[in-house]
Amino acid sequence: MSGDKDLLLDEVRDIARRIVELPLEDRVAVLNKIRETLHEVSPFSNEPVDLVLWVHTEDVCANDYNPNVVAPPEMRLLERSIEIDGYTQPVVTWIEGDRREVVDGFHRNRIAQECSSVNSRLHGYLPVTTIREDRVDRGDRMAATIRHNRARGKHLVSEMSNLVLELSRRNWSSEKIGRELGMEPDEVLRLKQITGLAELFADQDFSEAWE
Repeated sequence: MSGDKDLLLDEVRDIARRIVELPLEDRVAVLNKIRETLHEVSPFSNEPVDLVLWVHTEDVCANDYNPNVVAPPEMRLLERSIEIDGYTQPVVTWIEGDRREVVDGFHRNRIAQECSSVNSRLHGYLPVTTIREDRVDRGDRMAATIRHNRARGKHLVSEMSNLVLELSRRNWSSEKIGRELGMEPDEVLRLKQITGLAELFADQDFSEAWE
């Protein structure tokens, strides 16, 4: 077995020497394809972080529901961190046609898009992972975004209320919203109350005193 392993490693080193001679665009494409091939046989293939790819920044777009807000000082600190420490976390994405939509990493994506020094250093690329394929429903991805960033930054109450509204319209019960977003029942109720729409309370049990 040791001999087979050594032979494989020698072959990998030979491939690496050939790859380094390719133009940048081709080198990135080949490395991505190799990562995808290795991911298929990896014992960790069910974990999104097992496959990090480099994609063009213009192929990654922000989602339209992220309620997480980072204040300017923290945003500058994130930019400084990426400039000095590099990208230590990929942007979590979902594939939508020819593009990828951000699930987590909205601000890391912004840095790559807007900071010229970072964009230049990365040759216009961004490191991404892909959320599990069973997250096909938009509501599932919205919930994933909240789970990822709920402990970071601040969520705008109005945006969280709008998110609860959309999930309710997708027939998510208050119990499911609370479970998937990590909220207590009273927090879900408060966010529903902000919108003032009766449809949000369709699954609520009210006292007979209201009748």
